[in-house]
This record gives sequence, structure tokens and C-alpha cells, in this order.
Amino acid sequence: MNTPSISITDMERRVARFGDMKGASLAFMDQRIPGHEREIVNLIGFQTMAANIIENKDDATTQPLIPDPAHGFTLQVVHAEDGGGAALHSHETEEVFMPMVGSWSIFWMDGDQEREVILHPFDVVSLPTQIYRGFRYIGEGRGSLLAIVGGPDAGNITWHPDVIEKARETGIAVDDEGVLIEVAAEA
Repeated sequence: MNTPSISITDMERRVARFGDMKGASLAFMDQRIPGHEREIVNLIGFQTMAANIIENKDDATTQPLIPDPAHGFTLQVVHAEDGGGAALHSHETEEVFMPMVGSWSIFWMDGDQEREVILHPFDVVSLPTQIYRGFRYIGEGRGSLLAIVGGPDAGNITWHPDVIEKARETGIAVDDEGVLIEVAAEA
């Protein structure tokens, strides 16, 4: 086997140090909606920002901290205060969550009914494709959740119609390519 050589300097480019991690307060459309505030730390992603699931693609705080792309997945850490989290959305690929700090509600739509499981630190759930799902921190203080979106092409996020309406009320939407745009706030 011909094993590639990698220097310490090259390996350090592939390291995201916890103390240096700063995230984005507006990576996704729903983050302006009350109850969905959170910080998204994009650790590693696909080949280009266009291929990544982040909707606010021009904001430097949404760029992956590890510049070398992953092959077939994205990895993020979500930080939220009590009650914060993601609104109902779906992906064309699986999504995996693992709480690192605090307990989290993972919820999804089963027809017209919302279902829920509660995860505690280091529990793991794998959500199937094409179902509306969301998550909410239910602990005290600040919680942290590891999120992995499978690939090789996660496509754009599909938001539940209620989320799209609430986001428009705050003056934000996504265009046909899944990129965050400002719109006139609807009253």
C-alpha cells in the first residue's frame, strides 16, 4: 500500500480548535424567528460553499473552519440557549444529531402530527430523508449539539410552509438556489 505523506503543518490546517470556534448567528433563514436563535459553527463541509447547506453563503462566519472539504458529509456544532433550535425543515439526505451539552428535543412531522424524542448527552439519532424535522435545546444555560448532514449532495433545505411565512415576516427568505436574501418584511 502506498501511504500518502502529510506534514504536521498540513495536518494542522485540518484541525479546528475548540477555543477558536466562532459561529454564525444567521446561517439559516429560521434564525431570525423567535425561538430559533442559535449559533452555527460550520466545522467542515463539501467541496464549495455553493454545495454546502448553509444559506448565508457570503458571510465569513459561515465558512467551514477546516478549509479542506469533507467527502460526502458536513459537520456542524449548534449552540443554543434554553428553547433555541431549528425550525421544521427537511433534507434529501440523512441528518444525525448528538447532544454534547444538555438535553435536546428532536421533533418531526408524522403526517399532521408532531412527534418528539428527547436526547441526552452522547445519545444519537439518525433522521431519515424527506421528513420535516427540527430540534430544540431544553436544558438550562447554553447547550451544544453535534449535527452531521450526509451527502454526497445534501441539496437545499426545504422549509415547512409555516417557517417560510414566519421568516418573511422578519424580512428574510431564500431564493431558488437556497441562498439567504433580504425581503420586505410582511406585516
